[in-house]
Amino acid sequence: MVKIGIFDIDFTITKRETLIQFYIFMLKRNPGLIKHLPRSLGAFFLYSLKYYDEKKVKQVFLRFIAGIDEKEMEILVKEFYSKVLSNIFYEDAISMIKKLKEENCLIYLISASPEFYLKEMYAIPEVDKIIGTEISVKEGKFIPEILGDNNKGQIKVKKLMNEIEKEELEVDWENSYMFSDSTSDAPLLNLVGNPYLINYKKGHDSIEILRWR
Repeated sequence: MVKIGIFDIDFTITKRETLIQFYIFMLKRNPGLIKHLPRSLGAFFLYSLKYYDEKKVKQVFLRFIAGIDEKEMEILVKEFYSKVLSNIFYEDAISMIKKLKEENCLIYLISASPEFYLKEMYAIPEVDKIIGTEISVKEGKFIPEILGDNNKGQIKVKKLMNEIEKEELEVDWENSYMFSDSTSDAPLLNLVGNPYLINYKKGHDSIEILRWR
C-alpha cells in the first residue's frame, strides 16, 4: 500500500491566488489586457447574486488567454513560474512536501486553478502528480472554456480517484495526509487520517490548524 500527501495549492502552498497572479503577469507584458477586467468584475458581481456559478466566472475571467498559441503559452508559463509562482511558495509548505516524500509518500497537488500553468510545479522534484482545472485548446490555440468540471470540492475526489485507478494504486488512506486552507476541501480532508487546515482563520473541532509562513 502507498501513502499520499495531498496538497491544495492556492493559499496552501502559495501565499496568493495563482490565477490572479498569472493575470497580473500577463497584464504587465500586455497592458491592453486590462480591457477584460470590467467584464470579469461584472461576472464576480453576478456570482455574488448567484446568477453565475464558479465555472462561468472562471471562464469569463480567462478571456485574457483567448487565442494564445500553445507553444507561446509554454514559454509564458515557464517565465511565470520562474519569476512569480516559485517566489510565492510558503517555505513551510515546501518543507512539508520534502518531509512527506522522505517518509515515502506520493505527493499530489490538486487545485481548482488552471492546470496549464500549475504543471510547471513539476519543477519541485518531490511532486508526483498535479491535477488542476483543464482549459480548452482548439487548433493549437487556447480558448477560455473549461473542459469538464471546475476542479473543486467533490470533483477533486473524483479526479484523484481516476488517477489512482489509472496508476493501479492501493492507498493507505488512514496514514495519508491532506492540506488545505479551506473547508471547501472537506471531501478530501475527510478522505485521509491526517487532515490539516492551513492558516485557517476560524477554529475547527476536528482538524488541526497549521500556521505556515
